[in-house]
Amino acid sequence: MGLRFRKSFKIAPGVRLNVSNKNTGLSFGGKGLRYSINSNGRRTSSVGIPGTGLSYVSTSDKSYKSKAYQTQRNLQTQQKQLRSEQEKELAKYEVDVFENQCELVKSIHKECDDYVDWANIQNSNPPYQLEETGPKEIEAIRNYENYKPKFFEWLFKREEKSYSQLSKQIKKAKVEDEKAYKEWEELVEFAKNVLAGDIDTYFKVIEEMNPLGDLSEFGSGFEFSTNGPSYMEVEFDVHSNNVIPREEKKLTKTGKLSIKQMTKTRYFELQQDYVCSCILRVARDLFALLPIKTVIIHAYDDQLNTVTGHEERILILSIKIDREILTGLNFESIDCSGSMNNFPHYMLFRKTKGFDLVEKITINE
Repeated sequence: MGLRFRKSFKIAPGVRLNVSNKNTGLSFGGKGLRYSINSNGRRTSSVGIPGTGLSYVSTSDKSYKSKAYQTQRNLQTQQKQLRSEQEKELAKYEVDVFENQCELVKSIHKECDDYVDWANIQNSNPPYQLEETGPKEIEAIRNYENYKPKFFEWLFKREEKSYSQLSKQIKKAKVEDEKAYKEWEELVEFAKNVLAGDIDTYFKVIEEMNPLGDLSEFGSGFEFSTNGPSYMEVEFDVHSNNVIPREEKKLTKTGKLSIKQMTKTRYFELQQDYVCSCILRVARDLFALLPIKTVIIHAYDDQLNTVTGHEERILILSIKIDREILTGLNFESIDCSGSMNNFPHYMLFRKTKGFDLVEKITINE
């Protein structure tokens, strides 16, 4: 129940100020005639004849007769309503952004680069046979042979200029055909090197195709290394402090925005799902691009060292992922954190403290 108060004090002879928790009023006059004005616009007049018990009381609200004033009041009311609606829309937007961010950090693994079939590229047919005329040149020759000058071209003797332009198009088309054939040769040779397990070619594939480029808004600093053609090793920083929200946003029953500090368990749960989702995504992208059997991933994050008072970069998850096992997982309904148990890994995680320092896993483990 809300508290109410009312206070009245005299400020001059015949004048009294009334104060309450809702409004303020001013009354003045003598025993026979008294006039009161309230801050909400209500006015009260009372007239009485002393000694007779007869009195007259009239109450009226403040109203403007001028159309301009009436319009102003209506516009002010509309403005308040618009502000209220805008505040509710903004509150809903902020909650939607928060909920989307929470869902997004758990869904990174659901996206993946398209599979590259290097064997199919290696066995692909050339754009045309070298002893034959290229397709673009054939089209240009056909245009030249089928050209018929229009009336005005014939009248003003412009057909020679048109034939000259068509002749140039034939030469240009031949150059384009030769370029296409050369690119095909290079791509086939590139595919052969990939299938042969050439490590330098592996790195060229990663550099050219940039498989983890869209993860830059999440993790960063991806470093690739390998000592053999059967596996690839990756190190990266997850930057969970910049990705996982610290505050939880909800809508109240009246549509207003409620912001509260996210609980530790909720924060660390999101952090673990985010890190593990990134791990799965990195492995999927590399398996899609390279004919390797294993991906070793080391995830780093910045954590506060309570002994020194400074943040330090530590290894929080190290895992060795097998292609065959990963391919058999259902990524739409998988629990990212639990899926780590399918592979050899090092991870120390507590619900109320999050990740802790671990050692690197090796290819031989």
